[in-house]
Amino acid sequence: MAKVYVITGASEGIGAQLAKHIAGAQGAGAALVLAARNVERLEQVADEVRKLGSQAHVIATDVTDRAACRALVDQSVKLAGGIDVLVNNAGMSAHANFVDFGEEDLEWFDQLMTLNFWSCVWLSKDALPHLAQRQGQVVSVSSVAGLVGVPGRTAYCSTKWALNGFYDALRTEVAGQGVAVTLAYPGVMDTKIREQGYGFGGQPLGMSGIKEDKAMSVEKCCDVLYRGMKARKRDIYFTAQTQIARWLAMFSPVSVDRIAMNEVKPQFRPGN
Repeated sequence: MAKVYVITGASEGIGAQLAKHIAGAQGAGAALVLAARNVERLEQVADEVRKLGSQAHVIATDVTDRAACRALVDQSVKLAGGIDVLVNNAGMSAHANFVDFGEEDLEWFDQLMTLNFWSCVWLSKDALPHLAQRQGQVVSVSSVAGLVGVPGRTAYCSTKWALNGFYDALRTEVAGQGVAVTLAYPGVMDTKIREQGYGFGGQPLGMSGIKEDKAMSVEKCCDVLYRGMKARKRDIYFTAQTQIARWLAMFSPVSVDRIAMNEVKPQFRPGN
């Protein structure tokens, strides 16, 4: 029986590459349900997945719509026969200093919370009965910004810290059902997520506010992510520095504050 993966945000970036990575590793042993709003891009990813020997199903989904999340789970079960792994990957970035927010910025802050946090809660609620039947796994893509506060990332950090708290608590609740909960903490990835993310007024930022000279390739990211998923790890760190930063935040938080400030491009630092 093919192992069924439901991946949100599967039309590009980490979601698309992860689908292809799974197909390349498992071939006929995997069935991929690809979800996002852009059906044309999803179909392109699905074609590549099929060429690698895996099944692929495309479901157009806006995860900020509660009913659409419920429909995604229902259709996935109908098309693929069940769910083994739910990968909550859909999300958006943001970079704007909270002290400079206008009222319109609070509106997109709310939208960001719906996309990055509530969609994961909704999908988990609907998928859990099916995951429990197969002793499956929930994988949620968080961020280093979910571990360390970063200037200019108040909105983004909030969504990821909420995500982490929810899944850390849920993990304890579902362990007895054999369901694994995995949180992944990528750092700076070589994608367009920061350029496309919210800036002041809800407009795309148009550039990254974070230094990207050491950005990790999407291919390497997905290799680390897949291996961590396969091992059903509790947490997936993509670099040793990320893991060190998590521990350092407990023992020397002021040092972490300085490191975080240094990772922001000078023109995006508070007061500039």
